[in-house]
Amino acid sequence: MPSDAEHAAHAKRALRAELRERRRIRPRHERELAAEQLTRQLVALVDAVGPTRLSCYLSTPDEPPTRDFLEWASGRGIEVLLPVSRDDGLLDWAPLPASGADALDELLDAAGMPVPDAELLSPLAINDAGLILVPAAAVDRSGMRMGWGRGYFDKTLGSMDRRPPVFAVVFDDELLDALPSEPHDERVDGVVTPSGVVRFS
Repeated sequence: MPSDAEHAAHAKRALRAELRERRRIRPRHERELAAEQLTRQLVALVDAVGPTRLSCYLSTPDEPPTRDFLEWASGRGIEVLLPVSRDDGLLDWAPLPASGADALDELLDAAGMPVPDAELLSPLAINDAGLILVPAAAVDRSGMRMGWGRGYFDKTLGSMDRRPPVFAVVFDDELLDALPSEPHDERVDGVVTPSGVVRFS
Protein backbone atom coordinates (compact mmCIF):
# COMPACT_ATOMS: atom_id res chain seq x y z
CA MET A 1 0.00 0.00 0.00
CA PRO A 2 1.49 3.39 -0.99
CA SER A 3 2.65 5.68 1.81
CA ASP A 4 1.20 9.18 2.22
CA ALA A 5 4.37 10.63 0.70
CA GLU A 6 4.15 8.32 -2.34
CA HIS A 7 0.47 9.16 -2.76
CA ALA A 8 1.22 12.92 -2.63
CA ALA A 9 4.09 12.60 -5.12
CA HIS A 10 1.89 10.63 -7.54
CA ALA A 11 -0.98 13.12 -7.20
CA LYS A 12 1.41 16.02 -7.87
CA ARG A 13 2.82 14.37 -11.00
CA ALA A 14 -0.69 13.86 -12.41
CA LEU A 15 -1.75 17.42 -11.58
CA ARG A 16 1.43 18.89 -13.08
CA ALA A 17 0.76 17.06 -16.34
CA GLU A 18 -2.78 18.45 -16.46
CA LEU A 19 -1.63 21.99 -15.68
CA ARG A 20 1.20 21.84 -18.22
CA GLU A 21 -1.24 20.78 -20.94
CA ARG A 22 -3.71 23.49 -19.93
CA ARG A 23 -0.98 26.09 -20.32
CA ARG A 24 0.12 24.67 -23.65
CA ILE A 25 -3.33 25.01 -25.23
CA ARG A 26 -4.24 28.39 -23.70
CA PRO A 27 -5.48 30.59 -26.57
CA ARG A 28 -3.23 33.40 -27.73
CA HIS A 29 -5.79 36.14 -27.05
CA GLU A 30 -6.06 34.90 -23.44
CA ARG A 31 -2.28 35.10 -23.05
CA GLU A 32 -2.16 38.63 -24.43
CA LEU A 33 -4.92 39.80 -22.10
CA ALA A 34 -3.24 38.02 -19.17
CA ALA A 35 0.06 39.76 -19.93
CA GLU A 36 -1.51 43.19 -19.77
CA GLN A 37 -3.50 42.46 -16.60
CA LEU A 38 -0.66 40.63 -14.86
CA THR A 39 1.77 43.48 -15.46
CA ARG A 40 -0.73 45.86 -13.85
CA GLN A 41 -1.09 43.60 -10.77
CA LEU A 42 2.69 43.11 -10.40
CA VAL A 43 3.26 46.87 -10.61
CA ALA A 44 0.62 47.42 -7.91
CA LEU A 45 2.32 44.85 -5.65
CA VAL A 46 5.73 46.47 -6.09
CA ASP A 47 4.26 49.89 -5.37
CA ALA A 48 2.76 48.49 -2.15
CA VAL A 49 5.91 46.65 -1.00
CA GLY A 50 8.47 49.19 -2.23
CA PRO A 51 11.56 47.01 -2.87
CA THR A 52 14.76 48.46 -4.34
CA ARG A 53 15.86 44.93 -5.33
CA LEU A 54 13.59 42.04 -6.27
CA SER A 55 13.88 38.63 -7.86
CA CYS A 56 11.62 37.43 -10.64
CA TYR A 57 11.73 34.71 -13.26
CA LEU A 58 12.00 35.39 -16.98
CA SER A 59 8.82 33.86 -18.39
CA THR A 60 8.84 31.25 -21.14
CA PRO A 61 6.00 31.27 -23.72
CA ASP A 62 3.71 29.00 -21.67
CA GLU A 63 4.25 30.73 -18.32
CA PRO A 64 2.36 33.70 -16.86
CA PRO A 65 4.13 36.55 -18.66
CA THR A 66 6.60 38.66 -16.70
CA ARG A 67 8.62 40.35 -19.46
CA ASP A 68 6.69 43.64 -19.61
CA PHE A 69 6.87 43.85 -15.83
CA LEU A 70 10.63 43.24 -15.86
CA GLU A 71 11.08 46.10 -18.33
CA TRP A 72 8.94 48.35 -16.12
CA ALA A 73 10.92 47.46 -12.98
CA SER A 74 14.25 48.02 -14.71
CA GLY A 75 13.02 51.37 -16.03
CA ARG A 76 12.09 52.39 -12.49
CA GLY A 77 15.65 51.72 -11.29
CA ILE A 78 14.72 48.59 -9.35
CA GLU A 79 17.49 46.00 -9.40
CA VAL A 80 16.09 42.74 -10.79
CA LEU A 81 17.70 39.37 -10.08
CA LEU A 82 16.97 36.46 -12.41
CA PRO A 83 17.36 32.85 -11.22
CA VAL A 84 19.98 30.63 -12.88
CA SER A 85 19.85 26.92 -12.08
CA ARG A 86 22.90 25.02 -10.80
CA ASP A 87 23.76 21.34 -10.90
CA ASP A 88 23.54 21.09 -7.10
CA GLY A 89 19.87 22.13 -7.09
CA LEU A 90 20.50 25.65 -5.81
CA LEU A 91 20.07 28.92 -7.69
CA ASP A 92 22.63 31.50 -8.67
CA TRP A 93 21.35 34.96 -9.56
CA ALA A 94 22.05 37.28 -12.46
CA PRO A 95 21.14 40.96 -12.76
CA LEU A 96 18.71 41.77 -15.55
CA PRO A 97 20.93 43.34 -18.24
CA ALA A 98 20.38 46.93 -19.31
CA SER A 99 19.54 45.60 -22.78
CA GLY A 100 16.41 44.02 -21.31
CA ALA A 101 14.83 40.59 -21.02
CA ASP A 102 14.62 39.86 -24.74
CA ALA A 103 18.41 39.84 -24.97
CA LEU A 104 18.41 36.62 -22.93
CA ASP A 105 16.23 34.52 -25.22
CA GLU A 106 19.14 32.72 -26.82
CA LEU A 107 20.77 31.89 -23.48
CA LEU A 108 18.59 29.39 -21.62
CA ASP A 109 19.78 26.51 -19.47
CA ALA A 110 18.28 23.01 -19.30
CA ALA A 111 15.58 24.22 -16.89
CA GLY A 112 14.58 27.01 -19.28
CA MET A 113 16.15 29.68 -17.10
CA PRO A 114 18.34 32.46 -18.50
CA VAL A 115 22.11 32.17 -18.48
CA PRO A 116 23.35 35.76 -18.88
CA ASP A 117 26.93 36.35 -19.91
CA ALA A 118 27.32 38.75 -16.97
CA GLU A 119 29.03 37.63 -13.80
CA LEU A 120 26.72 35.44 -11.74
CA LEU A 121 25.92 36.25 -8.14
CA SER A 122 25.93 33.51 -5.51
CA PRO A 123 22.82 31.94 -3.96
CA LEU A 124 23.24 34.42 -1.08
CA ALA A 125 22.40 37.39 -3.32
CA ILE A 126 18.70 36.66 -2.83
CA ASN A 127 19.03 37.60 0.85
CA ASP A 128 19.10 41.28 -0.10
CA ALA A 129 15.89 41.17 -2.14
CA GLY A 130 12.88 43.03 -0.79
CA LEU A 131 10.40 40.93 -2.79
CA ILE A 132 10.62 37.47 -4.35
CA LEU A 133 8.37 36.52 -7.27
CA VAL A 134 8.46 32.81 -8.03
CA PRO A 135 6.97 30.63 -10.77
CA ALA A 136 4.55 27.87 -9.82
CA ALA A 137 2.39 25.21 -11.39
CA ALA A 138 -0.35 26.04 -8.88
CA VAL A 139 -0.92 27.45 -5.40
CA ASP A 140 -3.69 26.64 -2.94
CA ARG A 141 -5.56 28.98 -0.62
CA SER A 142 -3.43 28.00 2.38
CA GLY A 143 -0.35 29.32 0.55
CA MET A 144 1.02 25.90 -0.43
CA ARG A 145 3.00 26.21 -3.65
CA MET A 146 3.50 23.38 -6.13
CA GLY A 147 6.40 23.83 -8.52
CA TRP A 148 7.39 21.72 -11.50
CA GLY A 149 9.29 19.10 -9.51
CA ARG A 150 12.90 20.27 -9.63
CA GLY A 151 12.87 21.83 -6.16
CA TYR A 152 15.03 24.89 -6.93
CA PHE A 153 12.75 27.40 -5.24
CA ASP A 154 11.82 25.13 -2.33
CA LYS A 155 15.54 24.76 -1.52
CA THR A 156 16.15 28.48 -1.91
CA LEU A 157 13.21 29.59 0.23
CA GLY A 158 13.85 26.91 2.83
CA SER A 159 17.46 28.03 3.28
CA MET A 160 16.68 31.70 3.99
CA ASP A 161 16.93 32.97 7.57
CA ARG A 162 14.85 36.09 6.90
CA ARG A 163 12.51 35.87 3.99
CA PRO A 164 11.06 38.97 2.35
CA PRO A 165 7.50 38.67 1.01
CA VAL A 166 7.29 35.75 -1.46
CA PHE A 167 4.56 35.75 -4.10
CA ALA A 168 3.90 33.08 -6.71
CA VAL A 169 2.77 34.20 -10.17
CA VAL A 170 0.05 32.03 -11.70
CA PHE A 171 -2.95 32.20 -14.00
CA ASP A 172 -6.35 32.69 -12.33
CA ASP A 173 -7.38 29.05 -12.74
CA GLU A 174 -4.16 27.86 -11.01
CA LEU A 175 -5.20 29.20 -7.60
CA LEU A 176 -6.84 26.07 -6.20
CA ASP A 177 -8.68 25.19 -3.01
CA ALA A 178 -6.17 22.51 -1.97
CA LEU A 179 -2.99 20.86 -3.26
CA PRO A 180 -1.16 17.63 -2.39
CA SER A 181 2.05 18.47 -0.55
CA GLU A 182 5.26 16.93 0.75
CA PRO A 183 7.39 17.97 3.75
CA HIS A 184 9.91 19.88 1.62
CA ASP A 185 7.28 22.08 -0.05
CA GLU A 186 7.50 25.76 0.90
CA ARG A 187 4.53 28.05 1.35
CA VAL A 188 4.29 31.50 -0.19
CA ASP A 189 2.86 34.71 1.27
CA GLY A 190 0.55 35.35 -1.64
CA VAL A 191 -0.18 34.97 -5.33
CA VAL A 192 -0.36 37.38 -8.21
CA THR A 193 -2.82 36.47 -10.96
CA PRO A 194 -4.16 38.53 -13.88
CA SER A 195 -7.26 39.39 -11.85
CA GLY A 196 -5.59 40.40 -8.60
CA VAL A 197 -3.18 39.96 -5.71
CA VAL A 198 -4.17 37.52 -2.96
CA ARG A 199 -2.32 37.59 0.35
CA PHE A 200 -2.44 34.61 2.70
CA SER A 201 -2.61 35.10 6.45
